[in-house]
Amino acid sequence: MHETKEQDAVEAAKPIPVVLPVLTGMMVTLVTVAFARLAFGLILPSMRTDLGLSYQQAGTLVTAAALGYLFLVMVAGVFASRRGGRAAVMLGLSLTTAGFILLGAGSHFGLLLLAMLMLGCGTAFAYTPVISLLAGYYPHRRGSVIGVTNSGIGIGMLMASLLIPSLVELTGNSAWRWAWGVFAVASMIALACSLAFLPNPKIAVPASTAGGSASVYRDKRLILTGLLYGVVGTTYIAQTTFMFSYALESGISASTAGHLSALLGVLSIFAGPCWGLFSDRFGRPAALLISVALNVVATILPVLLPTITGFTLHYLILGCTVSGMFTSILTIAAESVEPRLAPRATSYVTLFYAVGQLAGPALAGLLIEYAGGFRTAFTASTLVLALGFVLGCRLVRLSRRPA
Repeated sequence: MHETKEQDAVEAAKPIPVVLPVLTGMMVTLVTVAFARLAFGLILPSMRTDLGLSYQQAGTLVTAAALGYLFLVMVAGVFASRRGGRAAVMLGLSLTTAGFILLGAGSHFGLLLLAMLMLGCGTAFAYTPVISLLAGYYPHRRGSVIGVTNSGIGIGMLMASLLIPSLVELTGNSAWRWAWGVFAVASMIALACSLAFLPNPKIAVPASTAGGSASVYRDKRLILTGLLYGVVGTTYIAQTTFMFSYALESGISASTAGHLSALLGVLSIFAGPCWGLFSDRFGRPAALLISVALNVVATILPVLLPTITGFTLHYLILGCTVSGMFTSILTIAAESVEPRLAPRATSYVTLFYAVGQLAGPALAGLLIEYAGGFRTAFTASTLVLALGFVLGCRLVRLSRRPA
């Protein structure tokens, strides 16, 4: 009897095979980042036409999702560290499912606003907790696990870019309702897979945790990592928001610009796992500095060369390297603290990213409108990314110091 109990304990301690949990993580990022946050721009034209929304109202809906994410990302980290990453992910997916259903069924602006807020809250509770959960459960493959999990974002955007135009052709102005409905079904599937396949390790909580928890927010390495992630949020979201319009203003056809944008999404699907493997083998600092440096080059190219060549190189380099920044930053954050505090650490650095993604497009819009146009905005983005490279160098030096 005693031997049987010991065998059961050993079996329970064995890690779950990596494939199904990581595929589930891909589904979680696909739903909560690609569908819940990034696909709104693709759905908006049909939605505006059918409901008669103004651009101001559309912007308010986007802001509601961003604020929901910003205000709850830290709460989600604390929740995950206390209740477990799987519980946080399932709560987040429940919120996104409800938000998708409300968006698909609603017409009143107040209801749409509530639904978008729920999507932002759901992303906060699901995205960073699933990253820290899988990174902590497979510590020897952190980089590759995070890279593969994040590839769900590119897959989701590719699926959305194929699905929504087809729905417009089939259903006309009601295509947006069908799209939100499809997203709701995908969120339900991700919720079921999370319950079935995500690991649910026991949370070891010491007798006194207050000091250790507070130390996360004072850690110099994490603060530098967060500042760098804030730089990424400020520049990347501004680029995805305005680079397409800059290409059109520079004489690139809408069809060509659309293909270049799709190229970025396709490349990012494969780039995430590759950067993860690279960082596992050669170290997070090397992956981080190389990816940030290449993103500086990618951002300045259309400023110096506003032609088809410049924009092609921009999207090509960005598609191949932006995943390296996300993967390296989140992996560094997860490895900077003990496993039980990893959700708080990843949520903490993501708070900087959330502030950046809220401020970046607004500041870029002001520069475009009042200070010289797209070239000024993307020159500023290049300078901010160069500052990120300097922060990355400081982070590397800090990481090399003996503890």
